[in-house]
Amino acid sequence: MPVPLFASSHDRYAPAHRERLGAVIDSGRYILGPEVEAFEQEFADYLGAQHCVGVANGTDALTIALKALGVQPGDEVVMPSFTFYATAEAAVNAGAVPVFCDIDPSTYCVTAETVERAITPRTKAIVVVHLFGNVAPVEELRRFGLPILEDAAQAAGASLDGRTAGALGDAATFSFFPSKNLFCMGDGGAITTNDPGVAARARRLRFHGSEDKQTFVDVGFNSRLDELQAAALRVFLPELDAWNAARRAVADGYAEAGLGDFLQLPEPVAGANPVYHLYVARSERADELVGGLAKAGVGARAYYRRPVHLQPAMEPFVNGPLDLPGTDQAARENLALPIGTDLDDAAVAEVVSAARSVLGG
Repeated sequence: MPVPLFASSHDRYAPAHRERLGAVIDSGRYILGPEVEAFEQEFADYLGAQHCVGVANGTDALTIALKALGVQPGDEVVMPSFTFYATAEAAVNAGAVPVFCDIDPSTYCVTAETVERAITPRTKAIVVVHLFGNVAPVEELRRFGLPILEDAAQAAGASLDGRTAGALGDAATFSFFPSKNLFCMGDGGAITTNDPGVAARARRLRFHGSEDKQTFVDVGFNSRLDELQAAALRVFLPELDAWNAARRAVADGYAEAGLGDFLQLPEPVAGANPVYHLYVARSERADELVGGLAKAGVGARAYYRRPVHLQPAMEPFVNGPLDLPGTDQAARENLALPIGTDLDDAAVAEVVSAARSVLGG
């Protein structure tokens, strides 16, 4: 039977959305109104953070958060190369210089050792990416004494040692793009922090560098989460834990069905409870497997085959070849398999059977 790569349906929430969005339309408040304020408080409470600042998208969230943390033009920011391009793009847009570090290919996350090798006297911040819904080891990076920004775009609801991603570093950023675990009905993003100064700067920067529309103390952005998207997020936020539990059940199902007999399964960082935004395994025959699964009607794809440090736009920031063996391996071997809230045991068995058939296992 066909098994899509993204197996989630949220049609049953349509009535609640129509009611909530209709109320926003009737109110005539569309920008920075009560829905945004309520979502910011509810999301901060959910994460265990003190402050949440809604912005227009996840990329703006990264740029604004870096500037709110005090990153200045020319400062270096260490980050992984095995991530979506926006992580580095946002740093450049903040005036910073991205410095790319390696990852552990088993977890797809940075480690203290990979970060340490990239730190220089010019480093002013570290960006950790909770890739595919895993959680990077934030506490291990504290020893470097640098601000830590969590790119948690793929990790809403994940946790590390009982603490929720988004409340681990000095600040964190989220994307609510429709493919994410927690999503809205278009673009949306947020910055979370426990630092009132960072929160105040982020709120000012999202609105042209002003607090009162009269005096502009920063060159900021026009980047605000709007009322309609906040209203949609307020419908979905109470469902997030159950959705993530369903994704974890699929991951457990793959392991129990023997997928690990012929593929390298994703490994949680020690102490992490991932949310499997994507379920990304590894194989030396990954491209062959993607093609074979497609013929069997099973969705699969590779991510970040060309890591960020090899992208043409990043050439000015990379001085010669970088030795990133974990990144190279992950880029070469990874493949995402079907995941979602509506994937049942029969679909999991179909994926495992199809993969076994392609690989001759």
